[in-house]
Amino acid sequence: MGNLSKIRNFAIIAHIDHGKSTLADRLIQVCEGLSEREMKEQVLDSMDIERERGITIKAQSVQLKFTAKDGDIYELNLMDTPGHVDFSYEVSRSLSACEGSLLVVDASQGVEAQTLANVYQAIDADHEIIPVLNKVDLPAAEPERVRNQIEEVIGLDASEAVEISAKTGLNIKAVLESLVEKLPPPAGDKEGPLKALLVDSWYDAYLGVIALIRVYDGTIKKGTKIRMMQTGATHLVDRVGVFTPKLTEVESLGSGQLGFFTAAIKTVADTQVGDTITEDRNPTSVPLDGFKPSVPVVFCGLFPIDAADYEQLRESLERLRLNDASFSFEAETSAALGFGFRCGFLGLLHLEIIQERLEREFDLDLITTAPSVVYKINMNSGETLQLHNPSDMPDVVKINSIEEPWIKATIFVPDEFLGPILSLCTERRGEQVELTYVGARAMVVYKLPLNEVVFDFYDRLKSISRGYASFDYQMDDYITGDLVRMSVLVNAEPVDALSMVVHASQAETRGRELCTRLKDLIPRQLFKIPVQAAIGGKIIARETISAMRKDVTAKCYGGDVSRKRKLLEKQKKGKKKMRQFGRVDIPQSAFIEALKMGDS
Repeated sequence: MGNLSKIRNFAIIAHIDHGKSTLADRLIQVCEGLSEREMKEQVLDSMDIERERGITIKAQSVQLKFTAKDGDIYELNLMDTPGHVDFSYEVSRSLSACEGSLLVVDASQGVEAQTLANVYQAIDADHEIIPVLNKVDLPAAEPERVRNQIEEVIGLDASEAVEISAKTGLNIKAVLESLVEKLPPPAGDKEGPLKALLVDSWYDAYLGVIALIRVYDGTIKKGTKIRMMQTGATHLVDRVGVFTPKLTEVESLGSGQLGFFTAAIKTVADTQVGDTITEDRNPTSVPLDGFKPSVPVVFCGLFPIDAADYEQLRESLERLRLNDASFSFEAETSAALGFGFRCGFLGLLHLEIIQERLEREFDLDLITTAPSVVYKINMNSGETLQLHNPSDMPDVVKINSIEEPWIKATIFVPDEFLGPILSLCTERRGEQVELTYVGARAMVVYKLPLNEVVFDFYDRLKSISRGYASFDYQMDDYITGDLVRMSVLVNAEPVDALSMVVHASQAETRGRELCTRLKDLIPRQLFKIPVQAAIGGKIIARETISAMRKDVTAKCYGGDVSRKRKLLEKQKKGKKKMRQFGRVDIPQSAFIEALKMGDS
């Protein structure tokens, strides 16, 4: 399409479950992107795991054709974005490729924490924002109240917000009309040298790497020799196209358009997201501002249950890495678990999803160690180390101080649950920054140490507030804290997978909780098992798993009591010997359960 004024690029942003993907389905249907037969729920959520959990993980793009009231045909490029905090980097990438955003707000739930976080990202990207009230067909919908809320909390004029129901298809045409009227067309120089932003890339078994791009200046077509400005790599384009949502090849992509190209690129690592793509012979002088690379904040070890699966695990991680450059891994070994990998993730949901994909797509049985965050250790010698794994902590004598990452969390919660939420944050060493009210809901901003949030903060928050609280966070800073390493001993042998860095004030409580949990989780053996928590050489908590007792006197009818005693003494000796040589295998389920602290 040659005419820039007829192009509109927009993203759909919203809190989790406010109906982004369903709205995208309706827009595709109204613009006849797919025939009725090809339509299915959540067309753009292509991964099985996205469809099952009902969440979006990867941002997706679609090009639609829409005939407006005035008879003009417009090209609409839509980006469907994830709503979950772990994938907010996907959102920022999608927003940078568009000029405007459709802000979807649930007319019964109102503005939530993620709504706010995504709106701020859109404002940072200089977007024109169109508010849309979804789910107005629900009996609990209160569009007027939510309009006022959007104006109070976000400061957007919501008087003209379109009231829709993405499920039933109510008022979808009106959304498309307001997109065409209110969003600015993209700016760009069609004749200039090629300048395109690499928004995303993923691996396809048939085509190699598919790169999603937004063209700013110039055109890209089959046979163009392109250069990646960050890496300096050159490639020959062999296919250019758009998603309608089906993969459709086109002659060329011009300025203002969103689409993809393939160029026989082997791995996703060769295409850095945020890179500027230009023509090799006639390059553009100034590259575009890229994105900050996504930094993993949570680390944990993944070990195969069967040591023979180690190679398969490595291959599987490399294949997942092809499609998700935001997680990192390196080999590590552990006395208890053998060979495995230390992996970095953007958050707990990201960890859970990668783990589930490994088990589901590659048929692996894995043990996951306790998730931990990255600590900065300032040594007495003056050097600073980054600690990813609690079991690698250097000798306490050599350490000057330990710094831990803190986050700034925004929590929206109905007034009645405010008390328990505040005490949860205080219990997690949080510092309150501000507390304001929006109607009957409180907006609390807290500074919290990330390692207190990593375990199960989100689950606790949801259970305390019966699911009404919403939570969003961003990284704040590293702050020095009084931190110690707590190790766990089972049958006098340390279990690396359960060692963790904790705050000194909470070590004893944590240790006691963990021992009590393990006592219930580790199956009983024929001998007694002590379970201990220790800091350095000092035991701070202990529980004993009592032995199972086989009835050795069952066949002993009548006779003197000394016969019974003799049999029991013999059993006792056997148990003592067993305890010396016996190995205690901790089942995988016990590891995971033991780590869900604090919701006892």
